[in-house]
Amino acid sequence: YVMPQVDYENFKKILLDITNKDEFQHKIMQPFLELLCSNTTTGITCGGMENFDPAVPSTFVTNHRDIVLDASFLNLCFLRKGYPTSEVAIGNNLLIFDWITDLVKLNKSFIVKRDLKLTKALEAARQLSAYIHYAISDKHESVWIAQREGRAKDSNDKTQEAVIKMLGLAGGGNLIDNIRSLNIVPVAISYEYDPNDYLKAREFLLKRLDPEFKKSQHDDLFAMETGLLQPKGHVHFEIGSCINESLDTVSPDLDKHEMARTVCHLIDCSIHKGYRIYPINYVAYDMLHHSDFFSDRYSKAEKTDFEAYLHSQLEKVEVEGKKLSDLDNSFMFEMMLNMYANPLKNKLQANGKCESR
Repeated sequence: YVMPQVDYENFKKILLDITNKDEFQHKIMQPFLELLCSNTTTGITCGGMENFDPAVPSTFVTNHRDIVLDASFLNLCFLRKGYPTSEVAIGNNLLIFDWITDLVKLNKSFIVKRDLKLTKALEAARQLSAYIHYAISDKHESVWIAQREGRAKDSNDKTQEAVIKMLGLAGGGNLIDNIRSLNIVPVAISYEYDPNDYLKAREFLLKRLDPEFKKSQHDDLFAMETGLLQPKGHVHFEIGSCINESLDTVSPDLDKHEMARTVCHLIDCSIHKGYRIYPINYVAYDMLHHSDFFSDRYSKAEKTDFEAYLHSQLEKVEVEGKKLSDLDNSFMFEMMLNMYANPLKNKLQANGKCESR
């Protein structure tokens, strides 16, 4: 039902004739992603292509909005330009069925092991770091990895120190030298609408009701499907500059934790400055703060439409065994406003305009 127009017998023949991953991505995945683009977005754009050399393997570190499409749409931007695609880090919690494992490996993905005990987690982190360094230095393949484990449910994108420390485990030097060898390029992803916004709001509510709440495999699978197939509005990628030049200014006298925090700050600043801000982000900010601070950035109709959109999304929320109260709905409404306002807040802070506007 995802590709109803496909002639299955012909599709099967095309698949059987494919001999390598590049062919698979060009002949199968690019048309499929273009189909998703035309059916679920009003366009995918990419700025900052001049900030990296496609012949030089890079580690693309992005904010994390959609389980599947963050890396997929970025690679679509590369495919459109005739650039090599990146390998993709994907958590093993998403490999719910064997066919998902097969599909992500065909798309040049490698597996990140999660939810391990401490000693096993350190061993897995060393193995993952060694592989990423190997992919960059020996295979000459670029790599995509999210700035944090799991999506930022409130869209307040911050790079996790644990990710940076993992990247710096391999390489043979100190953390900064090891990070430098990966050619980290921050990338900001801006979805106009997040199809999973109401599911994220539901998760906030369930954790509020039960701090021990954890998503099920079904929740992950449904979130993947929703992110793939539901409307997203405009999607924009902004590729920042490689952070290596900035790393040259980091003092070698800092301890590992301070070095990691410095790298996180460099990535966050680049991502936050690179956001594309849509009218609904300004609307969300003003609604959240009961202000008209940015009223010149949107029309009354855009505000009315956005408020109606939020309410229509919340109508989809179901919690088994519980009738939602007005208080529950108000809480989720505020969480959704935060999701859409936080990119604007972070961009203002990154540009140093919070006080001056």
